[in-house]
Amino acid sequence: MKIDPILLSVYARSFKSITDEMSISMEKTTRSPILCEAKDYVTGLYDGEGNMLEQTENLPILAFSLAPVCKYILKYFGDDIHPGDVIFHNDVFSLGNQNNDVAVFKPVFFEGKLVAWTAVKGHQADIGGNVPGGYNPNAIEVWQEALRIPPVKVVSKGVLRKDVWDLIFANIRLDIVKHDMKAEMGACTVGERRFLELLNKYGHPSFEAHKLALFDATRKMMEAEISKIPNGNYSGEGYVYYDGRHVGSKFTIRVDITVKDKSIKFDYTRTDPQTNGFVNGTFTSSASATILTLLQMVNPDIPHNEGMVQPIEIIIPEGTILNAAYPKATTFGNHLCPPNADAIQRALAPAMPDRVTAGWNNLLCSLTTGIDPGKGDKYVDIGFMGLKGGSGAMLGTDGYDHIGMIDASGGVLDQDYEMFEQQTPHRLLKHELLIDSAGVGQWRGGLGVETIYEIGSDDTQLVTFGDGDFEPAWGLFGGGEGGLNFIRLKYPDGSETVPKNKDLITGVPKGTVYHQVASGGGGYGDPKKRDRKLVAQEVVRGVISKAAAKELYGMTDKELI
Repeated sequence: MKIDPILLSVYARSFKSITDEMSISMEKTTRSPILCEAKDYVTGLYDGEGNMLEQTENLPILAFSLAPVCKYILKYFGDDIHPGDVIFHNDVFSLGNQNNDVAVFKPVFFEGKLVAWTAVKGHQADIGGNVPGGYNPNAIEVWQEALRIPPVKVVSKGVLRKDVWDLIFANIRLDIVKHDMKAEMGACTVGERRFLELLNKYGHPSFEAHKLALFDATRKMMEAEISKIPNGNYSGEGYVYYDGRHVGSKFTIRVDITVKDKSIKFDYTRTDPQTNGFVNGTFTSSASATILTLLQMVNPDIPHNEGMVQPIEIIIPEGTILNAAYPKATTFGNHLCPPNADAIQRALAPAMPDRVTAGWNNLLCSLTTGIDPGKGDKYVDIGFMGLKGGSGAMLGTDGYDHIGMIDASGGVLDQDYEMFEQQTPHRLLKHELLIDSAGVGQWRGGLGVETIYEIGSDDTQLVTFGDGDFEPAWGLFGGGEGGLNFIRLKYPDGSETVPKNKDLITGVPKGTVYHQVASGGGGYGDPKKRDRKLVAQEVVRGVISKAAAKELYGMTDKELI
């Protein structure tokens, strides 16, 4: 079939429009703040073989985990896939990325043939296991973390399998998860409906031919970007601190990158072995982290389909901290993306100094669970507003303020203050950008934030996870470091405690003041070369203190008037 270049563009834009509409459906129909407020979910469209057609990546590290699972489901069920089926999946040992991230897959049939899949994956407020909310820093195996859901049909040929549905949700604490999974199913149906409209308009042969042409064009675009990197071998490291069990433990992620003409290979063979604690990743979460980090260095207009990943090879041996073997605990795996990204950025900085960024503020996060005394209902809250530090600067551009984790790449949104106080019993006291938190440089890092709230429920459970209290965001080419993160609790009796960065604290009393800093990103270049007028303006705006402007930027009193 002859390829029509205009129709090719129509297909590409239509695929993106479909996944965008699915994303809007999720935003409007989910109930958990993790989903409807923070948008911790992704939507995707895949062909009949599970190849990526397009995605809407509110959280990129989830998005690149859908296609591998889709291909696994095809092998798992074989010919036993029918119109009207709906399949759930979260199992990290069959290519899932994190237990809490539960996906829905819906096959799309046209004229009796399987032609596509729609899929949605979202972070659920609870997924069973030993600890409400799904994060258990004391876990050493998967059964202490979550309910495992290998591919399972919850709807078969359009009929709900009530026994399977009840089995799953009997093992999950919060009813809201049931409603949010229905929203995922609905978003998949929206995508199915729109895709069938496209096939009815242009026909299946046209779709197949133009799909392959789109993959080919996208592959060439990615190859062109890779070819801009000088051929060679590059190595970098990132660091992980404390595995939740062994105080003082430290682990190293090592990546060896080989660039040869139009292809790039990421080899993690030298990475440290898996831990006997909470801090391990899965192949899928780690490979997703690699892809999303590379994408931040290439043309942002490259379509996100199968052609984009064809020139990329990723090797992550089983048994490493980035690809733990069954049945190790892996819930922390998504949050190994920042040190993985650090390793990649450090490796490629000499080869492409105009494309890499300085270090992003690393994660230090908390999750509170308990009973809301005003409603008598259980609640789970991941404090998104408090965890979002600044990004690293790059050549010609300051870092983004309060953007959050590099694995979210700005996709995770802030909590609305009023909704935070409605959906939890907590009372927000302070949330603002933090002066002097950014790494200095010719281009400064993004600012972090300070958050203070009063805990509003007795016997509250607090889980912390991250690494941002050990290593600040690193500077690049003479730029300065960002600050360190912290979480502190001040109890009603005046005593204070600083949780470990992977910790589980029970019985936190009502009236405890929670204080958190998510600091800034690293700076890029010599700070003495920063635009002097801009520094003076930022002193007036409260971005930089007068003392820091003098000491770190070399400003004089006359320049600061």
